Parts: sequence; C-alpha cells; structure tokens
Amino acid sequence: MSAPASSQRVRLAVIITLLVTTALGSFWVLEVLRQGQTGAPNAMSKDEADYSVEKFNFVRMSQTGQARYNISGSKLTHYPQDDTFAIEQPLLHNLAEGQAPMTVHAEHAVIDHAKNAIQLQRNVQADRPASTAGARFRMRTESLLVLPDQNLMKTDKPVEILLGNSQLYGTGMVANNATREIHLASRVHGSFPPTPR
Repeated sequence: MSAPASSQRVRLAVIITLLVTTALGSFWVLEVLRQGQTGAPNAMSKDEADYSVEKFNFVRMSQTGQARYNISGSKLTHYPQDDTFAIEQPLLHNLAEGQAPMTVHAEHAVIDHAKNAIQLQRNVQADRPASTAGARFRMRTESLLVLPDQNLMKTDKPVEILLGNSQLYGTGMVANNATREIHLASRVHGSFPPTPR
C-alpha cells in the first residue's frame, strides 16, 4: 500500500470520527433540552406560590369606585395556576353602602379572584350588630362561602345562629345580608323567647 493511499484513509477515518462525535453530541444536547422542557424541573408545580404578603389589608372596590368590602389577614399567598389567594387568619368587613355592616373571621380562607368568591374554613364566625333595621346577628359554622357581589353567604355544614335573643340551629344555610333573609336547609330547631309586652 502506498503512503498517499494510507494517508488518505487516515484522514477519512479522522473526518468520520469527528462527524460521528458531532452527531452524537448534538443528539445528546437535544435530548437534554427536550427533557428539560417535558420534565419541567423549572416549571411551577400545581401548588407552588409565586408570592406572599404578611399582615396585609385589601379593599375591593365597585365599578363606581365605592368600597365593597375589606379583607385582612396574617398572610396572603397567591397561586398563579388557578389565580387563587390563600389567607391565614382572614377578617372580612362588608363595606357596601346602605347595608348593615358585617364582620366575618375564620382560621383560613381561599379567594377565587375570577368568581369573586371567598371560601372561609375552620371556626368561621360572622357578626352583624343590632341596628334600627334589625336585631344582632351572630353565626358560627366550619365552612362558609361568601359571595360579596350577591350579598350571599352559603354553607352545607351545621350552623348555629343567634338572632337577637333567639337561637337557631340547622344544617345548610343561605343568608342574604341585603334582605336579611336566612334559609336553613335541614335539621332545623331553635328557641324563641317570648316577646316582651
């Protein structure tokens, strides 16, 4: 075999080796990138928050610029996946003009921003002081859905209501703060003291 032919084969072998190495390296880089996207190590998990605020106070305004309600708490955490806010030690004040002021507090709450719904949980208590329009209203339950735009509070749990000196108990409730109507769904019982003459 001549020296030029041997030299040509060595060059060809080096070129083929470089091409194979480059192709394998490119394949490896593409595979790493693909796994990075589908494995999503950098993507947020379903329950990962993007920010939190301690000792906050938030006021929700109406379209006319009037304060609708104010909510405060020890900590607010936002979850971008479903645009919800988790609140520890929430305290909710109804500020709507022309309606009786209502205060609701609990141990935990979740606000669904899109539906403007507030789900309060654990040791939920609502209080509306007595006024010329009616007697004092106090309510206790373990879970309460507040719909501020509709002035409604709902629960499917047992509920205890004090209305003036009267006591009501039941399971499941819909209460309208604007009309002061209360509907209890089942297992309703209570005590009503005699009206003074």
